Amino acid sequence: MGAAVYILSVLVSLCCAALLLRSYFRVRKKLLLWSGLCFAGLTISNLFVFLDLIIFPDVNLYRLRLITAAAALLLLLYGLIWESE
Repeated sequence: MGAAVYILSVLVSLCCAALLLRSYFRVRKKLLLWSGLCFAGLTISNLFVFLDLIIFPDVNLYRLRLITAAAALLLLLYGLIWESE
């Protein structure tokens, strides 16, 4: 059951990233770009969660998961600050 939840979280964040980036290419609003890139990074982070906990339980990918999630959120934070000016 846990594997299904992790796969669904990867798929949902991937769909969000795809929809946001598709909207960005249609209307060219920078905030959509930063949000789409953030969700793309969160997709990678969720994939690392799945790999860490289900596929490779003996390998510790905790720091890699945190680094990718932090980088994704920093992209969104940068976009929010940059777009506010």
